[in-house]
Amino acid sequence: MTTEPEFPSKKRLFLGLLILTFAIVLVVINILGWVGTVGLRQLHPLLPLVAQALVGIMFAGISIIMVILVLTVSLGKELPFGRKLRGLMIKVFLPVMVVIGRLFGISRENIKRSFIEINNQLILSRHLRLPPEKILILLPHCLQLADCQQKITNNIENCKQCGRCDIKDLLELAHKYGTRIAVATGGTLARKIVKDYRPRLIIAVACERDLTSGIHDTYPLPVYGILNQRPNGPCWNTKVDIQRVEEAIRTFSQR
Repeated sequence: MTTEPEFPSKKRLFLGLLILTFAIVLVVINILGWVGTVGLRQLHPLLPLVAQALVGIMFAGISIIMVILVLTVSLGKELPFGRKLRGLMIKVFLPVMVVIGRLFGISRENIKRSFIEINNQLILSRHLRLPPEKILILLPHCLQLADCQQKITNNIENCKQCGRCDIKDLLELAHKYGTRIAVATGGTLARKIVKDYRPRLIIAVACERDLTSGIHDTYPLPVYGILNQRPNGPCWNTKVDIQRVEEAIRTFSQR
């Protein structure tokens, strides 16, 4: 079964990589600015000053972004402009952080796991309270036993609720609280489900890779991620903490 480190260590990991990524970006900007001024001096004596001013503006802008994002992650709250900057973090800086992390021997899974926890903290800080029917529980097909003959990806209600896998308990939760629930076999179907159901919040169960890509693909729609448990390895007869799913529903539901 996959185990998860405590949240403080995840936060420190993410913060460290975030600060290192920004530091590298700032160094690259300075190097490019210096190289540019050397070449521009030959064209016109004022061009290097213009280039230095632009580099200074970029440096200041990146620094402000860094401070806001670091504070947002540290405090677990979305500060002014934090929601838009979260998109920048998801779409731009996270891929760079994965590359940098690998250079330092940090696994892609650990980086993504820390990102998922940070993302969850930011969503919780918004104190969302939604009608249950506006909440979608999105599940991976690997929660269903591999030898089960019931086709539940088109309609999860086809589940016979035999209790051999966690689908039964999850379906009962959806009925109990009145939330929407669906099973996706991949990113394409997941995006179609989101488009058809038009939820205002998704409680997604998946592995690190699929949760991260789902958060990326559905931004700015909030996705609260819950990692599945893999006692038999990835993508095969996985499980999930039912109590944690129920706690998430109760946290975001108006009922």
